[in-house]
Amino acid sequence: MVEVGKKAPNFKMATDGGGSVALKDLKDQKVVLYFYPKDDTPGCTKEACGFRDAFPDFSKLDAVVIGVSKDSVAKHDKFKAKHHLPFTLASDEDGNVCEAYGTWVEKSMYGKKYMGIERATFLIDEKGVVRGEWRKVKVPGHVDAVLEAAQAL
Repeated sequence: MVEVGKKAPNFKMATDGGGSVALKDLKDQKVVLYFYPKDDTPGCTKEACGFRDAFPDFSKLDAVVIGVSKDSVAKHDKFKAKHHLPFTLASDEDGNVCEAYGTWVEKSMYGKKYMGIERATFLIDEKGVVRGEWRKVKVPGHVDAVLEAAQAL
């Protein structure tokens, strides 16, 4: 399980545009790693657009923003183009990164239980240490809270 003050679990994932991203390649940068359930759904779109709108502020802090879901790279490409997202979208189709970060959880909707991604964000410092953790994220105000924490690092 991820703990604030401990090393973040390493990851390597395929990304939009046919690339890949690995935590070990992001040394000397802050990393905002946010997990969301599904491309192009209302809450996920609001959250992504929030990070898009604040992206210049994160860039000034030398912070990379990475959105993670189990959607395919092709779906990420469409989502990114449709909403003009300037940051990386990573595909965790096998769910290994979700498992490592504890975001693959049992959920409930209308009394029916199922497994899915819990909306969560992790702020990782330049040395790969988790400095902030937000779980069961409510979208309104979330991006501002993450930005404030990143500015305080």
